[in-house]
Amino acid sequence: MLCSVTVGESFWPAVLPALAGSGCLALLVERLLEPPPLACWRRPAAALAIHFGLWLWLSSVLLLLLQRPVFAASSLLAGFLFVVLVSNAKVHSLHEPFIFQDFEYFSDALRHPRLYMPFFGAVRAFLSLLALGLAIAAGLTIEDSLLGRLSVGEFLAGAATLALGGLLLLWYGARRRLAVAFDPTADLRQLGLLTALWRYGEEEHARCPARSPYEQPASSPEPGAGLTTLVVVQSESFFDARRLFSGIRRDLLGEFDSLRSSAACHGPLQVAAWGANTVRTEFSFLSGLAAESLGVHRFNPYRRVARQGVATIATFLKRLGYRTICVHPYAASFYSRNVVFPRLGFDEFIDIAAFAGAARDGPYVGDLAVAEYVADLLAGSAGEPLFVFVITMENHGPLHLEEVAPGDGERLYSASPPPGCEDLTIYLRHLVNADRMAGRLRAAIDRLPGPACLCWFGDHVPIMPGPYRALGVPDGRTDYLIWRKGDRPRVAVPRELRIDELGSQVLQQIGLLPARG
Repeated sequence: MLCSVTVGESFWPAVLPALAGSGCLALLVERLLEPPPLACWRRPAAALAIHFGLWLWLSSVLLLLLQRPVFAASSLLAGFLFVVLVSNAKVHSLHEPFIFQDFEYFSDALRHPRLYMPFFGAVRAFLSLLALGLAIAAGLTIEDSLLGRLSVGEFLAGAATLALGGLLLLWYGARRRLAVAFDPTADLRQLGLLTALWRYGEEEHARCPARSPYEQPASSPEPGAGLTTLVVVQSESFFDARRLFSGIRRDLLGEFDSLRSSAACHGPLQVAAWGANTVRTEFSFLSGLAAESLGVHRFNPYRRVARQGVATIATFLKRLGYRTICVHPYAASFYSRNVVFPRLGFDEFIDIAAFAGAARDGPYVGDLAVAEYVADLLAGSAGEPLFVFVITMENHGPLHLEEVAPGDGERLYSASPPPGCEDLTIYLRHLVNADRMAGRLRAAIDRLPGPACLCWFGDHVPIMPGPYRALGVPDGRTDYLIWRKGDRPRVAVPRELRIDELGSQVLQQIGLLPARG
């Protein structure tokens, strides 16, 4: 039988100073967040209970593993500082703080370091490593294991008491769920980092009640019209950058302008992401679901909602007899698309394995190589109704890891940009290739024997902090067009759409959904 008196006399004096010190320092570290949360005395009592409950419970786990209170406390503090620094890096690049759903990206960063690590920055990396080093040094040189001073029973009883105290605080804080607005900045400010993470984690288990518009039956095409071949391109970071700086050459997007001049519909597009998080835009297009209808699932719908099976434009077209294909020149496992896309109605997912030896522009498979692959798919379709959804990669950052090439300035600008716009120059170089891709797909579609349609849109604006400081931050809208084979130039009034409306608009333009007034 464990002796609680001995535990109280020996365990707590050894543990409480480190735990109390780390808890107080955590509140100071939290003030480094951008934006900083409200002062702790201005937050709801339940928010503080969750904060300290998590801290106690995590401390008890680390104490069990490390058996040294200073080591455990400093390690937890170092981990907390790392999350704060990651959050600030995300705010800097994406205008959004760290949320619970982002924990998945830590493993992605190890598998695809080029996509993530450069945005973290050398200074933040140094501070994180320094904090970790100090924690290890403190643990290994300052103190001995508690098991050298306490019996195993005394140590386990004390650690269990800590864990129980943390769980009781969590129970108190979680009895009535704190309200969240699903605005990460506002929720972080109101609740603090740990409590905001906890609440977003809780909300992920809530079922999403939204119903996709693609659950409705399809309209039959007009007699003798046949089914329209449909190519949809989600172009990486595509937007008309000419509205960012008047000195960009007006003919930079010549093919896009030509398509737009005869497009059935075009205009600015309100997308579900800023700078990254492509899957938010991608899922809204495919499912027809607005971000606000998804609750917390809007931040990464592929974690839960998409895995449950959702009606999409692909399932809608499959019911009509279409073969549905996704082409993405990157690893199919990224964002778990290899798991998700079959459940979203795609017959085939073509990933980086199909592009072995393909031409690259920068670190990724070039847009022109993707265009050639899609052109071959179309040519080999043999009249089979085909839906091809293309997710490009060429213009994916980090742009600052690439170099401006000789002649880029003269080729891309009619007037020199301000200093600090090297990222913009690199972006425009890739944008030219996206434009050439659009032209190549138009030519391939023109050669098809039956009706065909091309939809083109950008998933989000690019990450370019330097150019935005010099030229102004864009509003986050990208651009789209819907072009049908055989359409003639017209004076079409631009029509602004939300990304969740775009798929239905495409189906209306090819006669598979009734037009709305």
